Amino acid sequence: MKIIFSRKGFDSSAGGGPSPIVDGRALSLPIPDGQRISRTTYGNLGLGGHAKRASRGKLSGRHRCHNDPMFLESGAAMLGQCGAAQTHLANHGVGPGDLFLFFGLFCGDDGDPHHRVFGFLDIERMVDLTTCSEAERAEFVALDHPHALGLHASNDAIYCGRGASNAPALDALRLTIPGENPSLWQVPAWLEEVGLSYHARETRWLGQGRLQSVARGQEFVADVGEREDVREWARSIIELIES
Repeated sequence: MKIIFSRKGFDSSAGGGPSPIVDGRALSLPIPDGQRISRTTYGNLGLGGHAKRASRGKLSGRHRCHNDPMFLESGAAMLGQCGAAQTHLANHGVGPGDLFLFFGLFCGDDGDPHHRVFGFLDIERMVDLTTCSEAERAEFVALDHPHALGLHASNDAIYCGRGASNAPALDALRLTIPGENPSLWQVPAWLEEVGLSYHARETRWLGQGRLQSVARGQEFVADVGEREDVREWARSIIELIES
């Protein structure tokens, strides 16, 4: 089993500021549509006001957004990926049975920008959009998934499975150590034992469960094998997200 810490949503460069915490829950704002492919606006998602505040007025409900990862009321979730990030996932053999934990930059009323986990996707299948049938691609087009509306790269893919977002803003889902830079994380002990892609440099692991995470990159992969303690940890995180 692999656990992928997947960076998504607004931050200082994509969107202009942190996503908000609303009514005690982490509301991840999709990044702006930079490729003019999306048919979904922030207004369509009921996020116009939040996008305007988070972007300091640069975005509004009329602007189109890259609604990905996508979460449906049925409990299904989808993540599109391409380019170097998809190559990284493929090189690590990410596929059915693995788990995406989505994190992003958030800020509550206390004005403390920090990274936290806001959603998950338990992978059941991966669809290669460059080779799949037109009928299969049409299913994603009908949902207005941006990666199906127009290919973003030559290796475009969509990961599908059960998932949820809008997690409660609990301390157990927070990555950033309180009072520290957002990239300084508190992580479970098992993560240093199994390792995390893009974090091989020993100086990033500071002891006592502290990790200086990289500033760039979207998908960080931890291959946990058959470790039951990590699987139990993952189940508990999913329960918290869905609570």
